Amino acid sequence: MQREFTGRNMLTILVVGFGIVMAVNFLMATLATRGFGGVIVENTYVASQKYNGWLEEARAQEALGWSAQVARTEDGHLEVKTSAVPEYAQVSALMRRPLGEEQRHTIAFVPTGDGTYRSNAPIAEGRWIVRLDLTAGEKNWAREIAIK
Repeated sequence: MQREFTGRNMLTILVVGFGIVMAVNFLMATLATRGFGGVIVENTYVASQKYNGWLEEARAQEALGWSAQVARTEDGHLEVKTSAVPEYAQVSALMRRPLGEEQRHTIAFVPTGDGTYRSNAPIAEGRWIVRLDLTAGEKNWAREIAIK
């Protein structure tokens, strides 16, 4: 025996279908807004005017030929191994969490010899984004590196 398909059945299908779509959209919107830390640039027009300058700075950094690798040691300190960086270079870092609560820490480093630098204090466990700054006289080099 076949049941008759009524307007009430069609209404139920439409309400349930659109309800699922709306629920998924609200879930995705909530997840997206919770994961966004804030404004990337205050004024996009001003940022677009500075873009070519930023490209020139990046080219100047690449021309230096410097490189650095960052790792967390077993005792929780950060260790920076540099290559082609002058011995008198100063190393500093700004650390921030990639998601969630905004946590920022400035880290100082001391040279341990052979182009290696070690943080003064251990860092907390978890994921970090480290903005590493190397300065030698008038020359600057910066990179962002993810630490897990």
